[in-house]
Formats: sequence, structure tokens, C-alpha cells
Amino acid sequence: QVQLVESGGGSVQTGGSLRLSCAVSVSIYGGGFMGWFRQAPGKEREGVATISITGGNTYYAESVKGRFTISRDNAKKTLYLEMNSLKPEDTAMYYCALDRFKTAIQALRGGHMEYWGKGTLVTISS
Repeated sequence: QVQLVESGGGSVQTGGSLRLSCAVSVSIYGGGFMGWFRQAPGKEREGVATISITGGNTYYAESVKGRFTISRDNAKKTLYLEMNSLKPEDTAMYYCALDRFKTAIQALRGGHMEYWGKGTLVTISS
């Protein structure tokens, strides 16, 4: 059973930074991707950033390019999302996902994923 556990959310002011972590219960290898998605109140869940498990190619939503960085540490079985220059519109529940059969670029468009975490809340105040 694969489990994903997010942490690192919190409340910061506009312009601040946060680093989210996603601990994975199994070793990360092979095909597929891992990534971060978010859902703001009253809005649909959207892809934020994804990374291919093999090769480490990264993809970002236009709204976060240049501000967010996704990375992974295979030895620690952890996925990260470094978030800088945060804006009120970044306020959302952030979810970690893993799918062994989707490519990272496909996954950024959303849809069904094999595994999801329960989320961590990020609140940005103006």
C-alpha cells in the first residue's frame, strides 16, 4: 500500500516562502511521475508542478513558473515543493500525487491519479 503524507503547509504573508514535503512509503523508481496539485475553495483541483520519476524532467503551471520549484530526494523517499514570492491566490489545499503510468506532462493537466495524499493547507495573507 502506497501512502503519501504531506507536510509544511502554514500561513504566511504575501511575498513569503514555504517548503512543502511529501513523504512516500515506498521507494521511488521506475516510470511515472510525482507531483503537486492544489485546490482553492470553490475551485477545481489544478496541477501545480510535476516531476518524472526517471529523468527528473519538471513541468509547472504558468501561474507558478519562476516562483515554485519541485524536487525529489529518492534516498529519503520525499518530494518537495519550494514556494517563493507567495501570493494570496496561492492559497489552497496542496496535495501530493503519484502515478506510475502517467507522464509528468500528462499529469499536470490533472485527472485520475493512482495515489493521493490527504493534503496540507497553505494560506497566504495580503
